[in-house]
Amino acid sequence: MIEENSARPARPDEQPALEGILRRASLAESRYREQLLAHPEVLELPVEQIVAGRVFVSDMDRKPAGFCVVVPASTDEFELEGLFVDPHLWGRGIGRLLVGHAAGIASGAGARRMSVIAGHEARGFYEKCGFTVTGETRTQFAPALIMHLMLGAAAAGQE
Repeated sequence: MIEENSARPARPDEQPALEGILRRASLAESRYREQLLAHPEVLELPVEQIVAGRVFVSDMDRKPAGFCVVVPASTDEFELEGLFVDPHLWGRGIGRLLVGHAAGIASGAGARRMSVIAGHEARGFYEKCGFTVTGETRTQFAPALIMHLMLGAAAAGQE
């Protein structure tokens, strides 16, 4: 299970390790491997996001196991811009923990909802985390879903 059962802000010196997780997780799905390798810029984690306090890490055995990137999208919405867990650790609750942490960050900043652009293959995971599909879009590589998670009073129907 997760060592500390929490997430923490990423440190700039962890950027190479986090990019490694991003790369392994992104390339684990063979459907997009060729396209991703042709566009290596999408497999990068800008250190500026870490410095800005937008990247949060979950550790296992005192090493990063996964991370999320959460950014403000508007006055009442944050976006889960990235969620990556090392593939050999999939299914251990790390992704769910990171989504919960991101939701807490967004809610604490006054957001009423959190959005994510998700591939169709990730729909089940995000629905288990409480997201609902609210639309469709197209990413650089494939069609995707727009999903939202209601936060705080909005989630309780007390808008």
